[in-house]
Amino acid sequence: MSKATTSTPATRVPADVGRYVNDARRDRYFAACDALYAMGAPIDEELDVETSFGTTHVYRYGPAPSATSRTPIVLVHGAGSCSAMWYPNTARLSADRPVYALDTPGDPGRSVQREAIHQPERAAQWLDEALAGLGLDRVHLVGSSYGGWLVLNQAHRAPGRLASVTLLDPGGLEKVGLRFFVWIFVSLFATAAPKALRPRLAAWLEQPVLVVPELRAMIQASVRAFRIRRPAPLPLTEAELRTIRTPLYLVLGKRSLLLHPRRQLERVPRLIPGARAEIVQGTGHAPQIDQAEQTNERIRDFTAAVDATVDAGGSENP
Repeated sequence: MSKATTSTPATRVPADVGRYVNDARRDRYFAACDALYAMGAPIDEELDVETSFGTTHVYRYGPAPSATSRTPIVLVHGAGSCSAMWYPNTARLSADRPVYALDTPGDPGRSVQREAIHQPERAAQWLDEALAGLGLDRVHLVGSSYGGWLVLNQAHRAPGRLASVTLLDPGGLEKVGLRFFVWIFVSLFATAAPKALRPRLAAWLEQPVLVVPELRAMIQASVRAFRIRRPAPLPLTEAELRTIRTPLYLVLGKRSLLLHPRRQLERVPRLIPGARAEIVQGTGHAPQIDQAEQTNERIRDFTAAVDATVDAGGSENP
């Protein structure tokens, strides 16, 4: 009679938790990310922060020692990406204050998700726990696209640690329309176009992925390696937006397909007291990449103005 064998059942991953297809594709994706990290500021430190929803991987970039006490900037990337997307921004933003970039659980990156965070209250709890785990009591929070929704949601639900929020062509203000999904699909298809055609397609689609080889490689590797399992977040209601009192700066791409820029240019300052909103020319959904120098300076000026107002003992609305 043969001896019976037993095996330990695999841990079941919740259906709404993102995952890698396999280790080999994950490792190829990490290698593509590292090529982008090398194009930004040198990483001072990598940290793993435990939260109720998993392990959040964080990259820290440091300024001159004399500026380490300034309120840090925390960067939250867009969907389907990771902190490597901030490569055009980390050097300039970390020149005069600490900068932290978070890999959002549920997106490809080095964070390890164990529980879903797509529900608004859970997303706010995750981000607050991550900031607490870093020992950050006050931060300037900056988010792009889906990261913009996370930042906007934080300003509504858990603003206690926030000195300011900056939204770069963010989610959370309008329901995502068909035109945005079509743009994403066409852009992914265009990454396979012949090299000679990519500059023209990049200009037509407002898509910097096509003309930065390292960025293109990272996006292609991401699509092959990772499966996002969360639903698209719903926009905040006008009543929810009206609750926000954190100093807020909205940066819109003139040719954004996620938002209607002129509509939000009027709407957001009307709903959120003291909010600033500007449209950046020559970009669509990625002002931090297409117009990196201009966007970096706008973020630096805004955060410095908030700090100066607080230092002067006045209101936090600059």
